[in-house]
Amino acid sequence: MFTIDTRPLGPIEGTKPLTDYVLINKETGEWATILPEFGGILRQLVLRKGDIRYTLINSPGSAQALLADETYASALLYPFPSRVFQGIYRFEGLAYALPMNETMRNNALHGFVHGKPFRVVRQETTPSHALLAIVYDYAGDVPGYPFPFSLTVTYVLSAQGLTLAFEALNTGTTRSPAAFGWHPYFTLNNAPTDDLTLTMPIKSVITLDEHMIANGRQPVGDDRLGTFSLNNVELDTPWVAAFSEVDGQKQAKTVLQWPSEGVSLAITQSDSLGYIVVYTPSRRDSIAIEPQTANVNAFNNGEGLTILSPGETLSGEIQLQLS
Repeated sequence: MFTIDTRPLGPIEGTKPLTDYVLINKETGEWATILPEFGGILRQLVLRKGDIRYTLINSPGSAQALLADETYASALLYPFPSRVFQGIYRFEGLAYALPMNETMRNNALHGFVHGKPFRVVRQETTPSHALLAIVYDYAGDVPGYPFPFSLTVTYVLSAQGLTLAFEALNTGTTRSPAAFGWHPYFTLNNAPTDDLTLTMPIKSVITLDEHMIANGRQPVGDDRLGTFSLNNVELDTPWVAAFSEVDGQKQAKTVLQWPSEGVSLAITQSDSLGYIVVYTPSRRDSIAIEPQTANVNAFNNGEGLTILSPGETLSGEIQLQLS
């Protein structure tokens, strides 16, 4: 039996409390918490293998902590993931300047829907799943991006795990550049990163300059082919995804494993998400695995960038499954 509950999450700076939406599988005790009013983030995720429930995502637990957090935990990244060098790009003959929110490196970072209020447009519970759909409507008022859009994100909890589907619609009257990404930090019950291994579906590694801007590609080294240990490994690296066909659908599957516990988390992305960024925070208790539709600085290099005509959409899907 699946249900959706709501619960308050304390107010930010004296405003009314935010509302967590909790998708629950009552039979297994699995659950996912979504916070529409703060960027639509997946704040917590707990799935079960056998008799053990595993915390897989655990973002800041209070409204004030969310406001203070600078890690973009679980952030939806639109209309661009990663970085735009100095916030400057050209599109169809015109120059645009985005706000630079990564001042240390002089970049625009991760779009601008993180922290914005999404609205709930659909809730559904059936014997097989719980579904929550949320929408953020953008009027085109951020400097450097005068292109209105509507971003719909749908979370589904089922016996197969959790699915995130997105659809970005160009609601303006002109063409617009578009790219999407997701920035979750995964953990397996806070296991030390050094105890984990990673299996990645990758074709090549993207090289970065001193501003963390893409400047080329290299073949994947032998130490990153197949499954490799994360022991003493530090990553802040984008990769080009390699896809395989499963049941007629192209997909790329990244697998985070805890060998000593015999548990694995599979992160499967649809073929519209052609890139993966992996980042290991210094605290070494989680790892960011970030599916993206486009490369770093795609607004300038065009790699993976989607150009949407009025009424067109960019869409894709990410699935999380524990085994």
